[in-house]
Amino acid sequence: MSIPMLQRLQLDNYRSFRSESVDLGNPTFLVGQNGAGKSNFVDAISFLSNAMTSPLGTVLKQRGGFENVAHRRAIERRAAAPAIALAGRRHTFVRFRVGLQDLDDFTRRAFYELALRGRRDYGLEIARECCSVDTNDGSTTTFDRRTSTNDEREILWRGDVERPKLRRSTLALTLVGDSRFEPVFNFLANMRRYCIDPLTFQADHEQYGDLELYEDGSNVAHVLGQMEKKSPEDWTEICELLAIAVPGFAEVQARRRKGELKLDFILSLREGRARFDASEMSDGTLRALGILVAAYQRPAPSLMVIEEPEASIHPGALGVILDVL
Repeated sequence: MSIPMLQRLQLDNYRSFRSESVDLGNPTFLVGQNGAGKSNFVDAISFLSNAMTSPLGTVLKQRGGFENVAHRRAIERRAAAPAIALAGRRHTFVRFRVGLQDLDDFTRRAFYELALRGRRDYGLEIARECCSVDTNDGSTTTFDRRTSTNDEREILWRGDVERPKLRRSTLALTLVGDSRFEPVFNFLANMRRYCIDPLTFQADHEQYGDLELYEDGSNVAHVLGQMEKKSPEDWTEICELLAIAVPGFAEVQARRRKGELKLDFILSLREGRARFDASEMSDGTLRALGILVAAYQRPAPSLMVIEEPEASIHPGALGVILDVL
């Protein structure tokens, strides 16, 4: 069975990337010195995912605004342009282009582009957004939406589907009522980035129903608790994998104590089995647990990014994490 994949990501004028195209495999490892752009590349994936479910203005505000997201040289070049050009034709673009493949049984390949334009007289607008979907029966469905730079800021539309009602900062992909574009939206919206922080494992996030693991892993007890009840085979496999990585480890349980859901780690010692709180476990053990829960959660993310998976984990245990990823 084919695996849905983000095959290529191209960035133009995004943070430290002037223009860069990266082909991705399964899995892909990003390795580089500090300041090489690894975090900015990961943030671009997160930006696209956030943009599918939140207003663009909110997504940009979380990152300090358009001026903080756009490549610094592009901003400086715009600032140096004549005032008349700034008011009319000189703009700064931030562009994302993604290539996707095998999104479902019918979608063989897809392409999506989003270009954002920063303007001094308006702030932000979508300069271009286009999507193309190739299905296994040989058909192709597209739409191409552009915003003109004239005073009316007219939205131009071409494609095989009817244009939805749009504002200049609203994504068409989220509104197009055609099921052929739905796999593209679902894949992008369900990409997840994880930066597991063991220090947050003591927090109790009271939630109900099925849960998705938070970016820092802070609600891992709730997700693990749901897994114990609904997917005991996955919970058992997580415990078996941790037992390989952590000497003496037997199992980990989500248990309610004093009204809060906490993690109980059960270890086999010479004196017999003993229970330990998360605060008594090493950072490496907690981080390994967070990564495993992220990988085994249901429904699974369409793409999962793990930042610094090796941090604080003993080299002898990294093989387990690598095999899962």
